[in-house]
Amino acid sequence: MSKITRRTFAASTAAVAASAAFGFKPALAQAYPARPVTVIVPWGAGGGTDATARIVAALLEKDLGQPFNVVNRTGGSGVVGHSAIASAQPDGYTIGMLTVEISMMHWQGLTELTPKSYTPLALMNEDPPGIQVSSSSPYKTVKELADAIKAAPPGKFKASGTGQGGIWHLALVGWMQAMGLPANQVAWVPSNGAAPAMQDLAAGGLDLTTCSVPEARAIIEAGKARSLAIMAPARNPIFKDVPTLKEAMGIDYATGAWRGIAGPKNLPPEIATKLTAALKKVYDSAEYKDFMSNRGFGTVWGDAAHFASFMDKGDAQMGEAMKAAGLSKA
Repeated sequence: MSKITRRTFAASTAAVAASAAFGFKPALAQAYPARPVTVIVPWGAGGGTDATARIVAALLEKDLGQPFNVVNRTGGSGVVGHSAIASAQPDGYTIGMLTVEISMMHWQGLTELTPKSYTPLALMNEDPPGIQVSSSSPYKTVKELADAIKAAPPGKFKASGTGQGGIWHLALVGWMQAMGLPANQVAWVPSNGAAPAMQDLAAGGLDLTTCSVPEARAIIEAGKARSLAIMAPARNPIFKDVPTLKEAMGIDYATGAWRGIAGPKNLPPEIATKLTAALKKVYDSAEYKDFMSNRGFGTVWGDAAHFASFMDKGDAQMGEAMKAAGLSKA
């Protein structure tokens, strides 16, 4: 190394040290983002996850001054998109929206990915399941329904809301376990989602559904169904007349579908911190709150540490439910 090169290197090193001493942020964080950012969504365009990701991306773009482009990577029951987020370069230019399925897929043997495969940035949304019956059902409260389920032979009552092993199926299993009943006390009828399940409920083909209340909203508002309780720590302000399971039955059980933003593992801390701060601005904005409220989606904030803890707890809960239902291949 020449004398000039040594002097230049020494000067550069001294400048970096001086910047750190006076609390200046590294240039990496100051410059980020210097180009467009890709936001991967593991589910199709037009759905709730896609809609939530697009409002978040639009508000991040507004705040950070670079395009945040939503890309839908579907397939494999969510495996394709979640894999694309996890395998991206950890430079902050590919992030994505994780969903509750990341705490379920590895138990089903679909992938080795777990919540620990990512750099959590922020929890943005959670929608707990409601327990819905048709408007012609004789059960006016969730306790009346629960008492009838307990008294009936296994399989007499039929429920739906999603496919076998989906989040709403596992919510039902968790509720049964919380009541001390076998996982199959209520027979699960697989469906292609909450909408067809609610139609089947209204037509008399099911005894109950365990999908989110926003998904059931259209049938409820049409007077064809009613929600008896939600599996959440607190009532949804949009559906404030629906009690929690704890209020109605004294059962402290809560679960739900959720959405959060994460990057690949080993995302530089300064970039992760900047993104979490920007996501907090998004969450606190009137635009985000109005968008979510108008659709009946629940809003819940969790910073990076909270989101990591939240996912770990949910992962264990989903594992227990899948094992009880005989669905775990892990």
